[in-house]
Amino acid sequence: MNPDRIGEEAAKLGPWFHNLLLHGVPTAPEHALGNYPACVWQYFSHALPQDLTGKSVLDIGCNAGFFSIEMKRRGAARVLGVDSDPRYLEQARFAAGVLGLDIEYRQLSVYDVGALGERFDLVLFMGVLYHLRHPLLALDLLREHVVGGLLVFQSMQRGPREVEPAREDYPFTAEEQFARPGWPRLHFIEHRYAGDVTNWWIPNRAGAEAMLRNAGFEILQHPDREIYVCRPAPVPYGSAAVYPARGPS
Repeated sequence: MNPDRIGEEAAKLGPWFHNLLLHGVPTAPEHALGNYPACVWQYFSHALPQDLTGKSVLDIGCNAGFFSIEMKRRGAARVLGVDSDPRYLEQARFAAGVLGLDIEYRQLSVYDVGALGERFDLVLFMGVLYHLRHPLLALDLLREHVVGGLLVFQSMQRGPREVEPAREDYPFTAEEQFARPGWPRLHFIEHRYAGDVTNWWIPNRAGAEAMLRNAGFEILQHPDREIYVCRPAPVPYGSAAVYPARGPS
């Protein structure tokens, strides 16, 4: 397919949120965030294995497939991208076809990842959490069903950057910790944020890290402000091993 034809077909599928370079043709050259998401990729690409030969990758909330494409370029044997929006999946399939890359795409909600019936060596969960009404449930489902190796997590964060260690317990009368900058928070967006009605919950840094730990992930690296590379913890923090079922008191 020549560049003119690529540009024509890409325009029909627009607007694009991922600015992909398809044989020299950008899909979103006027993107408000610049060369997105390549501008994000540069900050954490070094934290992932350069050679993914033989590995499986799941890209949740894949959008037009930028990260799926990068994983395939690193030699991943299998790359599966899932998204709930069929328009993004159409873009992703077009881009993979133009580039000649064998990437599978499916329409799937993050809440249904258990239906995949398999674990992946690498799971990407980028830019999804704040679009979910039930964010901690989503992390629980990833830990329970699909993360077999590494999880790459990214979420928009707002609020203080401080993180303060939490005690094991607090008395009912304790209130002062809720006002401290380093206390974990999820900010609830009742209406819209940045004009987007799907922006529901935005954590501060302490909140994002506490949620990852509570869902059973160990944070290995923090290569950029909002990005974490994790793996399943040996004993999930929020599991029955830590919080056993309680009988009648």
